[in-house]
Amino acid sequence: MTIFKHELRQGRKSFIIWTAAIMFLLAVCVFLYPEMKAEMDSINELFSSMGSFTAAFGMDKLNVGTLIGFYSVECGSILGLGGAFFAALCAVDLLCKEERMQTSEFLLTHPLSRVKIMTGKFLSVICRIFEMNIAIFLIVLVSIAAIGEPIPLTELILIHVAYLLLTLEIAGICFGVSAFIRRGSIGIGLGISAILYILNLISNIAEPAEFLRYITPFAYCEGSQIISDGSLDLPKILIGFLIAGACVAAAYLTYPKKNIH
Repeated sequence: MTIFKHELRQGRKSFIIWTAAIMFLLAVCVFLYPEMKAEMDSINELFSSMGSFTAAFGMDKLNVGTLIGFYSVECGSILGLGGAFFAALCAVDLLCKEERMQTSEFLLTHPLSRVKIMTGKFLSVICRIFEMNIAIFLIVLVSIAAIGEPIPLTELILIHVAYLLLTLEIAGICFGVSAFIRRGSIGIGLGISAILYILNLISNIAEPAEFLRYITPFAYCEGSQIISDGSLDLPKILIGFLIAGACVAAAYLTYPKKNIH
C-alpha cells in the first residue's frame, strides 16, 4: 500500500496535465459540432471521395453528420492516442526508473519483496487509467448537454469502455517491457503506441493486412464498427488481453530475478 500511494503522489502532476489536456481537446471538439452541423452534408461528400484515407479512419462506415458519428471520428484519435501515450509513458518507466534515478538501493533494501513492489507500482498505473477515463467520460457528457444535443449514452459508453480497455492493454504491454530495460526510455513507450496505431491504419487500407487487427488494440476501438454492431469486438479484446497478460507475466517472472545495478 505504501508503494501504491507513493507512486500515485509521484505521478500526480503528469496525470493532471494529461487528463486536463485530453478533456480540453474533447470539449472543444464537442462544442464545435453545432457550428459544423449545417455543413455536414458537404463534409460527408468530401470524406466519401477521399479513398484510402476515408477507409483508414473508418469514415466510409459513418455518418459524420450525426453527433455520435462526428464524435467517433473527430474525438476518437484524441481518446486513442492521448490515452495510449499516457498509459505507455506511465508503465514503460515503472520498473526501471529506480536504476535510472539511482534509488534502487533505497527501495529494494526495505522489507518488501520485489513482487509486492511490482504489484503496488502496477496497481497505481491501473488506478490512474481508471481515474483518467472516468474524468474524460464525465466532461464529454457535460459538454454534450451544454450544446443542447441528446446524449447517445449507449454508444458513448461502448466507445469509452473500448478506449479504457485499450489503455489497460498498452499499460500491460509496457509494464512487461519495463522489466527488461535498465535506464528507461520514453521513446520505447511512445513507439509501441504509435506502431500499434499505424498497424490499425494499415489493416484498414490493405486487405492482405487485415490480420493486423488481431494484434493492435486500436482495431476494437473503431467507432464505426462499434456503432454499426452495437457491441464491442470480444474476440479481438480477448486476444489483446492475452498479449498484455503474457507481458505482465513475463515481468513477474523476470524482475524478481533481475540483477539490479
